[in-house]
Amino acid sequence: MPEQQPAGVREVRERPRPPGVPVRPGSPSPLGARFRPGAEGVAGTNFALWAGGAEAVELCLFDADGRETRAALTELTHEIWHGFVPGVMPGQRYGYRVHGRWDPWTGARWNPAKLLLDPYARAVDGDFTLPPEVYGHVRDWPEEEVADTVRDDRDSAPYVPKGVVVHDDDDWADDRRPKTPWADSVIYELHVRGFTKLHPGIPEELRGTYAGLAHPAAIEHLVSLGVTAVELLPVHQFAHEDHLLRRGLTNHWGYNSIGYFAPHAGYAATGTAGQQVGEFKRMVRALHAAGIEVILDVVYNHTAEGGGLGPTLSLKGIDNRGYYRLQDDARHYTDYTGCGNTLHVVQPQVLRLITDSLRYWVTEMGVDGFRFDLAAALARSMHDVDMLSPFLAVIAQDPVLRRVKLIAEPWDVGAGGYQVGAFPPLWTEWNDRYRNTVRDFWRHALPDVREMGYRLSGSSDLYAWGGRRPYASVNFVTAHDGFTLRDLVSYERKHNEANGEANRDGTDDNRSWNCGTEGETDDPEILTLRRRQLRNLLTTLLLSTGVPMLVAGDELGRTQGGNNNAYCQDNETGWLDWSLLADPGWRALYGLTARLIALRHRHPVLRRRAFFSGRSHSADGLRDLAWFTARGTEMTEADWYAPAATLGMYLSGRDIPGRDADGAPILDDSFLAVLHAGADPVEFVLPGPPWAASYEVVVDTSREEQGAAPGVILPAGVGVEVPGRAVLLLRVAG
Repeated sequence: MPEQQPAGVREVRERPRPPGVPVRPGSPSPLGARFRPGAEGVAGTNFALWAGGAEAVELCLFDADGRETRAALTELTHEIWHGFVPGVMPGQRYGYRVHGRWDPWTGARWNPAKLLLDPYARAVDGDFTLPPEVYGHVRDWPEEEVADTVRDDRDSAPYVPKGVVVHDDDDWADDRRPKTPWADSVIYELHVRGFTKLHPGIPEELRGTYAGLAHPAAIEHLVSLGVTAVELLPVHQFAHEDHLLRRGLTNHWGYNSIGYFAPHAGYAATGTAGQQVGEFKRMVRALHAAGIEVILDVVYNHTAEGGGLGPTLSLKGIDNRGYYRLQDDARHYTDYTGCGNTLHVVQPQVLRLITDSLRYWVTEMGVDGFRFDLAAALARSMHDVDMLSPFLAVIAQDPVLRRVKLIAEPWDVGAGGYQVGAFPPLWTEWNDRYRNTVRDFWRHALPDVREMGYRLSGSSDLYAWGGRRPYASVNFVTAHDGFTLRDLVSYERKHNEANGEANRDGTDDNRSWNCGTEGETDDPEILTLRRRQLRNLLTTLLLSTGVPMLVAGDELGRTQGGNNNAYCQDNETGWLDWSLLADPGWRALYGLTARLIALRHRHPVLRRRAFFSGRSHSADGLRDLAWFTARGTEMTEADWYAPAATLGMYLSGRDIPGRDADGAPILDDSFLAVLHAGADPVEFVLPGPPWAASYEVVVDTSREEQGAAPGVILPAGVGVEVPGRAVLLLRVAG
């Protein structure tokens, strides 16, 4: 066992063993393990690792039985240790041991007893199980307050996954990216495993995998629904947290990355010795062939190594001070993420790691965009969030990355971290103000309709600056974290007991309404009301200006039993229940969702590329956007501030900015949407000329059968009864 030093400092002066394999100088670029012909055409692999303050680096090669052979990388160029090893072929498993000082008080945590994952590894083989041996310090030291300062000299190699040398010269020549314009996009957030695990049309051996998502049965659902992009919950290699493993749980969502180039091996059906790379690419190709883009949810703000008491898996042992933000005392980590550490993106090597990873997933793995988890943490300079930060500046000028879809989760947990509406052009944002407002409107909790007007029309108060467009707002009512849509109308309190944290985890700010009773019920009136509320929420989302995002299963009435933080539920709670499609009621909800998406695709007035002006562009006084009270009169300043549960929104198809591909003006139908959140019916007077002479009912959410009311024509200028808690979508007739 290690000895505790009086000052907490233990110098590491061991030198690497003599090389067991020949190592040639190789090249410092590119970083990672790259198979290639070497000098005189000898095949082998070039290894290159940035380890700024290290004293020595050993490359460790493992055979099929786990036997280790070490070789010193003696070449050092600009803090990159490198060497070319002849005969190392694709499929070779490897890792690193990095030598240096053990001095946690100054942030130095080198420990050559710990085998480290290459940050640039393109495939990972094995599981992270987190026994005591994988910690750089003595995890179970009796004095916990100093445990992170006591070095653990036990070998971690038998207990940690290894990187895998991968060679793939795929040039994507046969792939055609959909390149869907932002304004035309409909995003569908899904979990690779959760979406496919119970799908009856997918062969059992493919369920829960990339191959399962590529299966025609999975793609058919996406195509028939009409979505244009899937946003995949994290697929970078991730590890499970120790506190979950101790409770017999795992991290289901995957927001605990440790390998930014490697597809998560647990989602591979074909193998984990590099096969996962090809399987992921085939999935992307299959989705592209169906016209569906692939967006990755990426977690570059922190890693699975946690804080000072976390394991030593990769970056912490390579150069802790070079990769992580540390506090002034350097022993402790700065945590803007709530996960124990924060990557120090201002450091050039960290910025390079992230941008190299992003470019790799675009150019070599075929993805079409990224959603950045806790993006505000990436936009911090030394401390404060800075929209001129190195990360944002590099992205803006990068010829590859500036062309893909970039979505920010525009907040973190640090001071000043809430940045909704503040990200620069090129970026879209998850708009949580849209989520909160729509939820509050339909539970009749808004004091007036001012906020609802902004959210329905593209959130110009947040995004109409610097050349940004309405599609800067990713509109959503639900996301992976929080209630499902069905649970939003079935529960007012979270029910997270299965997570093992005494129901303390997960937000208490649900903005939900259970329609009269908590949880599941057989009461027919409550069930009818809940399904109507689901139709209201989906209709509102898909009629709003901006980019709509649905969560997989919401169109089927998926429930998590009131769990609003199912991050550790890799079971029926976290999986999509496809049997819901057999229920006529849920099948009707799916049909309505598909019909609304198709309506959105057909009508450019619902997919505007510029903000509304609210001004008249014709002699008859017709404007591109108008708001109406239930009296059929245009909203006045006083009306916006008055308590109200009803709002009429008129969208003119005559005044759509821009031109079509042939240069002709874009013309469309005009629509009137009436949203009524009150419990009782209300008479709404339909606006007459110049707005319309008559209207055709397109959607009526008070009706069970997919919200349909075909062929109903209503004269303008007269009152119509809008049922309690309902949306009417009317097309201007003629």
